[in-house]
Amino acid sequence: MNNETKGNGAVQPHDASAAGSPRPEEFRCAWRLILLGAPGVGKGTQGELLSQRLGICHISTGDLFRAAGNRKGSEQTPAMAEAVKYMRHGDLVPDSTVWDLVREQDDSLRSRVGFLLDGFPRTLPQAELLKNFMDQEKLPLGAVVDYEMPESEIVFRLSGRRICAKCKAVFHVTWRPPKNEGVCDECGGRLYRRDDDNPASIAIRLEAYRHSTAPLIQFYRNLGVLAPVNAVGSAEEVYARTIVALEARA
Repeated sequence: MNNETKGNGAVQPHDASAAGSPRPEEFRCAWRLILLGAPGVGKGTQGELLSQRLGICHISTGDLFRAAGNRKGSEQTPAMAEAVKYMRHGDLVPDSTVWDLVREQDDSLRSRVGFLLDGFPRTLPQAELLKNFMDQEKLPLGAVVDYEMPESEIVFRLSGRRICAKCKAVFHVTWRPPKNEGVCDECGGRLYRRDDDNPASIAIRLEAYRHSTAPLIQFYRNLGVLAPVNAVGSAEEVYARTIVALEARA
């Protein structure tokens, strides 16, 4: 989660015609990024690529929640213990508790190489908590990448997704089918479809996104830091577009 590696700031220009995807190696200043986008647009994949190749700390609230649920009570941080209370009852974790989880990643938030937030903020109150903190600490926000994708494509992606119950490898019935149906190529584990990846559940998730998270787009547009990116295509294609969007803000 804290992928701090060498680097000193801004994205370097790249040759889009060169073989492979762009790999910025040096920064002029720390990049502090937020990734936005509806479920299924590939934020997690882009978060991993950006953190690895830009050398910045990756803070994923999904990882934080999973860690909280997997740790024993004695191993949980105060914020984890508070979050688990809500998670066990299937309740929504309050904005203040989610913020406490993120704030426990203090080394990453203050890292000299910057950070990337994946899954936070998801509501306007969370965005305001983050903004107040960054203003107080004089940590400028570099960009908010908004990954855009038609809802029909999102439904196609999520409804066809299959996950290995053992190693968590991800497949797709159309664009990455396993060699043997229902069996993971990596470890031989059983492949399954998440309950919330059926079309009816996807529609509910998209509606929840529009209600709670989409207003953040206007919030960050007003701050002048929004960077829209077309999320349709391969992971490398979307990564290349993201780098171009970041270069425009460098």
